Order: sequence, then structure tokens, then C-alpha cells
Amino acid sequence: MECSWKTVLLLVCASLGVQYTAIRTLRDSLSGPCQGAYRCSTRHYRDSRWRSVCDDGWTVELPRKHILLFATTRSGSSFTGQLLNQHPEIFYVFEPLFHVQQAFTNSSSRLRRSLDRRALLGAYRDLLLNLYTCDLHFMENYIRPEPQDHLTNSFFRRSSSHALCSPPVCVEGSDAAASDLPDETWCPKKCGALNLTLASMSCLSRGHVAIKTVRVPEVGDLRTLTEDPRLDLKIIHLVRDPRAVLASRMVAFSDQFRAWKIWNATGRQPRYVDLSQITSTCKDMTASAETGLQKPAWLRGRYMPVRYEDLAFHPKEKAAEIYRFVGVEMEDRVRLWVEKNTNSNMTSPSSEWNYRYSTTRDSRATAESWRLRLSFDIVRTVQNLCNDTLALLGYKQVQSAAELRNLSHSLVENMTFEALT
Repeated sequence: MECSWKTVLLLVCASLGVQYTAIRTLRDSLSGPCQGAYRCSTRHYRDSRWRSVCDDGWTVELPRKHILLFATTRSGSSFTGQLLNQHPEIFYVFEPLFHVQQAFTNSSSRLRRSLDRRALLGAYRDLLLNLYTCDLHFMENYIRPEPQDHLTNSFFRRSSSHALCSPPVCVEGSDAAASDLPDETWCPKKCGALNLTLASMSCLSRGHVAIKTVRVPEVGDLRTLTEDPRLDLKIIHLVRDPRAVLASRMVAFSDQFRAWKIWNATGRQPRYVDLSQITSTCKDMTASAETGLQKPAWLRGRYMPVRYEDLAFHPKEKAAEIYRFVGVEMEDRVRLWVEKNTNSNMTSPSSEWNYRYSTTRDSRATAESWRLRLSFDIVRTVQNLCNDTLALLGYKQVQSAAELRNLSHSLVENMTFEALT
């Protein structure tokens, strides 16, 4: 009998039931030819998190690659994240920092006033570090309502992760494991509450961890993680034309961008339109890109800028570049997903927005489809506000409504963005 850690974990979890929470029980269940297949090393774990499985000379191998998809809201990050989620050896987590942000936001007003930007960023970094070392129990500090016995029904966008909807975390997920992505409603219905202990074990078995976030403002805020000797952090900085970002937000977050929508429909700018909703994005995007261009020592070999438009126009080539950068072999399953999900037949350019986090699209058609939806007046305003960002990232400006609508003329300049070495 050959020993397969994943097979053993699945069989044990199936016999014990998904509601199992004790790591020691799982360790003690491994016997016969597979005994010792899961070994712990005290050089990796000097705290009590895994002491129950690390006390008999066993060895736990921490994830070898730690990948961060660093982006802004509505920049194509859900689609790009799925490139990583498709790999069977990558444990992918979608926006875990959502829980930190919610916990801070829902604090009492007095406590909120005492929490500055530095404290929030510190909490973000702490959670990222713990997730990269597969301690999903650390999430319990922020998930609300608070998990009971390490079980929760409130894990944000769990369905976006294969690992969290597949064995051993979800025994019912065996049939869906080969699909592109479990249905948004399928996973919580079939899998039940998420067991954070099993999720941690699944993380350890996968080999690499990838996390997507749009909540860290600038790449400089990640410096302490790039310098942490416990991590081999690779940062994929995803950027997108700010005009496209705004157009997408106006549809996806209709209430917050109501003033922009009125402006777009009537041609008259409301006095109460919040220009910072795009200027802050451009500021952060520019600051991060400029930091990367300066090639600081702490980012060398760890930072790769990616324009969403380049990924949309050349998905196979760009996906291969991303995998080469992170140092993980790109498997056929990923290539097939790229082929299937970048050539979908859409009935109209607006089909991209039928689902807020859609990842299936005709990527070339949607990359510049914003040009058919935004008024020239709004586009001109964004160009004035984000002039430096557009120039730095290689996005051409338009001078007329006719030029804006002429999709035969791309607004994406031919520029080469290379990873820092």
C-alpha cells in the first residue's frame, strides 16, 4: 500500500465526519504504512499552534511559496486570482482581510477613533503571516459571529476557493473538485460549516499559499512581510486603467457610486460627487508602481507588475509569465481553464457585469468595453485627475467622444513590465 497524505486525510475525515475539530485525533488516526507521513519539525513550529501534532518527532512542511495578488477593487483581481486557484498544489484564499476590515468597522465609535491606519495595516499583516503559515484559526479573531469549536458559516466568499470546497475540508466536494469552480451557492449548502482545523490541514498539504487582497493600499505597506525570513513572498501587483476601474465600480457598487451614475446618465456633474473615489485609487496605484520602478532591495525577486489589459489580450502568455515568476510549474489544468474562460461567447459587452465577481468572459472584448459606457465628460475628468497614473502605466488619453468610442484604436500602449530581479 502506497502512502498518500491527501488520501489518508480524506479517509480519516470521512470516517470522523466533517464536524471533527481535534488535530491530535487526526494524527493518532494515521497508522500502518502511512504512519509518519505527516511529520512535524520544531524548527518550524516553536509555538503551541501545532504542538499536538508536532510532539512525536513528526515533520510539518510549511508552504514553499507565498503568493500575494495585490490589487485594487474592480481591477480584474477575481479573474486573475482564479489562475492561481486552478492549481491543485495552491491553497487559495479570496479576500480574507475582509474580516479584519469588518471587525474594525463594526467596533464601537470610541474604539474606531482610536484605531489609526497603522493599526489596521498591522492587523492585515498579522493575518497574512498567519495564513501563509496555515494557521487559519487566527481568523477567529475577526470572523463574526465568532466561530464555535472552530466552525463558521461566515467565511467570506468561501466558494471562491477550491481548497475550501474540496476534500478534506468538504467530503461532498469530491465531485466538484475537477470543475472550474464550485457554484456560489453549492459550496455552503453541500459542505456545511467551514471547519478551520481541516482548512489548516488542507493548507499544509497543498504546498503553496496564494491570497488575493484589494485592501492593502500600497506595496510599501508589505515591506515587513517581504523581509520576514519565514516567508518566500511573491507579490503580483495587478493594475488596470483607472477609467475602466471606475466604470466597473459604478455597476458593481451602484449605491456608493450613485452620483457618478447620475452624472453619466444626465451629463451634469452633481455637486456631491466624491472624486476621491477614484483619486485615492490612482494615488495608491501610482505610489506602488513607482516603488517597484525604484527597485528597492526588499522587493527584488518579489515583485511583478501586471496590467489586466495585457492579461486579457494575451492570457496564455501572461499566465505563463505569472507562474514563472512565482516559481510554480503551470499545469495543464490551469492552461485549460485559461482557454475556456477567456473565450466565452458573450451576448453583449455588458455581460461581464451580470455577476459581480464573474471570472468567465471574452477577455479581449471586456478589457476596453468601458469605453462604450462612460460619458466623455467623466472620462475627461478622470484623465485630468489621474494623468500621472495613466502615463506611468501606459494608458493613452482620448480627446473626443468619437475617439473614446472607436474601439479599433486601443488605448493600451505597448509596454513591457518585468518582474524585479
